[in-house]
Amino acid sequence: MFKVSSVLLGTTVLAACVPTTSQYQPHPARAVGVAVGYVAISPVLILAGLLEGIATLPYFLEGDIHHMNRTMEASKSSVTFDRTYRYAYNRKLDSVPTSGNTGQIFRNMWDATRHFQAVLKGYGIANPQNYVLTAVRSADHDGFTLYALIYRPAHSITVKDRSGRMSTLTARDSEFYRPYEFDARGRPLDVVLDWAGVPRTSIRTQKGQAILMTLGANSVLINRRSNDYWNVERRWRNGQYRQVVTERRRVIDQRLG
Repeated sequence: MFKVSSVLLGTTVLAACVPTTSQYQPHPARAVGVAVGYVAISPVLILAGLLEGIATLPYFLEGDIHHMNRTMEASKSSVTFDRTYRYAYNRKLDSVPTSGNTGQIFRNMWDATRHFQAVLKGYGIANPQNYVLTAVRSADHDGFTLYALIYRPAHSITVKDRSGRMSTLTARDSEFYRPYEFDARGRPLDVVLDWAGVPRTSIRTQKGQAILMTLGANSVLINRRSNDYWNVERRWRNGQYRQVVTERRRVIDQRLG
């Protein structure tokens, strides 16, 4: 893994590239992806973005995937787009167009998790089957989805739904692919490693999905934890998703310089 010091040395470069928060307000038509119009996809941003996790997905989205991969390889990063494409799609990156799209996309969280676990296995993560990609879709109608990467060693869970009814879920159930803070008995269940509220358009392409899996794999490798997630999810479900997206972007901008 590259050293944090290499990222910190470049913060002055990023200061001229990152817009102030007053320049941007999320909107379904433009959403967080508008940031790529302001931020140069520089080596410093690429490496810093890896450290910040899946919330930086929109910053990567319009970059040349081959250029970004060369930066990762040159920095000796533990993750690269080339490796992710090989593990997830059995494709070498030099056979992939600049768009990053080869016609292979996942369409639900079961399929997303299956691809992601294959990526983790390729990167040498122990027990990749214990990591699950989840989605909270209460704001999908306005163009935003809340994604989370969780650690869940149980492959069958008994939980209460929002009405208080108990359900036993397995990987075959769509409700298995959302985070649960507690099981039906009130015991802690999922550990959230990383999360991001992003426009739905960010994740509809193979490139966006590959970026998500690469950033997520790095979060697993560096043992990231996101203890703020549960409060974020409550706010998201209560209709404050735009505020969550804006605040998260502000934090990412500050951390990137």
